[in-house]
Amino acid sequence: MSIPKPAGNTLRLGSKAPNFQADTSNGPIDFYEYTGDSWTVFFSHPDDFTPVCTTELGAFAKLQPEFEKRGAKLIGLSANDSSSHKAWIKDIDEITGSKLSFPIVADPKREIATAYDMIDYQDATNVDDKGVQFTIRSVFIIDPKKTIRLIISYPASTGRNTAEVLRVLDSLQLGDKNRITTPINWVPGDDVIVHPSVSNDEAKTLFPKFRIIKPYLRLTPLEVEQK
Repeated sequence: MSIPKPAGNTLRLGSKAPNFQADTSNGPIDFYEYTGDSWTVFFSHPDDFTPVCTTELGAFAKLQPEFEKRGAKLIGLSANDSSSHKAWIKDIDEITGSKLSFPIVADPKREIATAYDMIDYQDATNVDDKGVQFTIRSVFIIDPKKTIRLIISYPASTGRNTAEVLRVLDSLQLGDKNRITTPINWVPGDDVIVHPSVSNDEAKTLFPKFRIIKPYLRLTPLEVEQK
């Protein structure tokens, strides 16, 4: 059986996030300069003034203080120009009660969406009035080294779960600081899994309260600073 090779622009976990310069609702930016040494949550939208996107952006805006506590910046993208974004933000704030302040990238030609593999290839009918395919709802968590650590893609019809994005960010940051992974449905405060690279002897020092469920599954509480 032959396995087709991925397209050249396909991004995977561990890929370096492409840099770009673009106009946004907050003015022109260089993506790398904007992200700096921060974690970044970058998420796309098919179109301005659409119902699902409106609810999503309002929810992310309300949670922005929680992302900032974790050293993470938010940045959106939609396939319209910045003047449209600015008008849409007024609606978003009015409808959701948010005060949206993070930038929304203007990408009317889908150039950034293409670079980030955000185009809806599955549904060729999902196009704008010019016949150009819309972006799907992609979410990227990018670490301070510009490495992509999470990719989630939703169909245009389905809104995202902001709590899940925040939960994964917590898991990634905790795993980077400690030699652990997180189990199914983990939330901060739950037991974590001792990383397979940690021997039992090491675990006695690193995680004094760890317990062995199976040789390959060791759980431990982990005290972390409250955000």
